[in-house]
Amino acid sequence: MNIRTKRYALITVAAALTVMHSTLKAQDNQYLDGRPAAKFRLQGCTDQGVVLRHGDGADSCDTYGAREAIVNKVGDTYYLFYDGAGKTGWLACLADSKDLKNWTKKGAALTLGDNTKADSKSASSPWVIKDRGEWHMFYLGTPNTTPAPDRIPAFPYLTMKAKSKSIEGPWEKQYGVVPFPEKKGSYYTVTSSPGYIVKYKGYYLQFFSASTQDSKGGTKRTLGLAKTKNLNASWAVSDTPLFPITEQVENSSLFFDTVTKTWYLFTNHIGIDAKGTEYTDAIWVYWSKDLEKWDNKNKAVVIDNKNCSWAKGAIGMPTVIKTGKKLALLYDAAGGNSISHMRRDIALAWIDLPLKIQ
Repeated sequence: MNIRTKRYALITVAAALTVMHSTLKAQDNQYLDGRPAAKFRLQGCTDQGVVLRHGDGADSCDTYGAREAIVNKVGDTYYLFYDGAGKTGWLACLADSKDLKNWTKKGAALTLGDNTKADSKSASSPWVIKDRGEWHMFYLGTPNTTPAPDRIPAFPYLTMKAKSKSIEGPWEKQYGVVPFPEKKGSYYTVTSSPGYIVKYKGYYLQFFSASTQDSKGGTKRTLGLAKTKNLNASWAVSDTPLFPITEQVENSSLFFDTVTKTWYLFTNHIGIDAKGTEYTDAIWVYWSKDLEKWDNKNKAVVIDNKNCSWAKGAIGMPTVIKTGKKLALLYDAAGGNSISHMRRDIALAWIDLPLKIQ
């Protein structure tokens, strides 16, 4: 690259960064209990609406709801793991698609463990990664739920392990592997559930959901960072969370802009209504140049009741994947003004990616 071309490239990147930051507009929403709000808003996110509805999954696997979307791509096929609220509990279900819009449901990918296992009441929210020809799954297990028929998973939320030769399964559970159990006196006493996994500088990093409870029974939620070189062994967990426990976020999905060298972490935020009821009220995004260091001031709202086309209440967990010149975002929500955990569907939104060298 000659000096002129190099200078032009640098100017283009600088201009793109300016455009990106200019699309973040301040907002003044506050929460009644004083929990932090996002002061910025990400522009260029267009909601397409529902692409996968609950209710018709094989063997009644998603009769009562579909949520917690997690997308992967193998070859020219997209694979979507989602939590199906079925007749026996919440289980990880699988669907595939060629275009992210039309999905073919494959049924439950996991089963409940027996009553001696930590996943006896739910085996859900699976994050997967391929290493040396084998797929590794990290999923949420719990021995507790609310009563039937909803059977909403209840604390503790644990990370459990399975493996397979194919992303389509069958999956073999590895009860002997304990990635990172909850820890007394930490920021993850009641939740240490799985999140996005990326290979970085010779290690695997996992951005897991973490929560603890205060003396009044209130739940504080954040994200933690775990690290390992061996996916079939325990992970080393950072002593401090990525964000303060007052941030009230959970779940994670990462996107890396190769031009600007910026990481974007998408997550769902837990808000609170006028009656004091907590619910997933928005999708937020954080950004950082350093994958292991994040500033909670660098955050923006991506989707909430202002720009979601079909849901004005509960808006839940995001997953993102680059498709062509846009970033596809899948998320779950309850239609209308509902803030219920149940009867949610999965929707698709598109985010513009103007950050490129021209």
